[in-house]
Amino acid sequence: MTRLRRRTGTKELLQTLEERVVLQPKQYKGRWREVFGNDRPIHVELGMGKGRFISLMSLQHPEWNFIGIDMYDELIRKGSEKAEETREAWAAEHGGAEAPNNLRLALGNIEGIEEMFAPNEIERIYLNFSDPWPKTRHANRRLTHANFLTKYIDILNEDGEIHFKTDSRSLFEFSLNSFAEMELMMRNISLDLHAQGPAPNNVMTEYETKFSGQGVNIHRVEVIVGERAVARRRELTAAKKA
Repeated sequence: MTRLRRRTGTKELLQTLEERVVLQPKQYKGRWREVFGNDRPIHVELGMGKGRFISLMSLQHPEWNFIGIDMYDELIRKGSEKAEETREAWAAEHGGAEAPNNLRLALGNIEGIEEMFAPNEIERIYLNFSDPWPKTRHANRRLTHANFLTKYIDILNEDGEIHFKTDSRSLFEFSLNSFAEMELMMRNISLDLHAQGPAPNNVMTEYETKFSGQGVNIHRVEVIVGERAVARRRELTAAKKA
């Protein structure tokens, strides 16, 4: 893993970015709608890296609110820079219009995700290129381990879903088994997302752009968690069979 170099003054800078950066996310548990000032669905990326994915998603979908979470303050800093960069580009493309204010970046450890969000508070979780933790003894650290899935299920609402992408075949297989053992419904399973060229309606992360450019297969699956989402999926499946 590449060592992350922390720049001088990162902590102090983040303290000045309170409009977008949340340094103490646990204090907003159950109150994230107050942070955004509306009741739109909340989507969360766990382990946002440098922030490309969450920044672009927030601009493409102003109908949703987005939270990018990472445990490293330097990545929160990079994410805030990426958010500013993408918003300036968006404004230029839209005649100087103001970009949607629907993105927050939170500093926090995913192991304590249940301390940041109340039950049923969020609608979707994105897991993009999470650390595969390849050694068997580290399996419980994988973000698709049953210990984490139990927490996700609790904080996701009745429309809740988990969207998962990885370049690691072993992590993907482990994850599919984890979802199945938890009796979670899956759809749109792909072992090579970009086999026919860039997948439509897919926002790439920094890693995804790099790996797919090298010919590495990208694996993806959508996991349906919420009761209403499951019901819709079953109705759609039944209609196709009719």
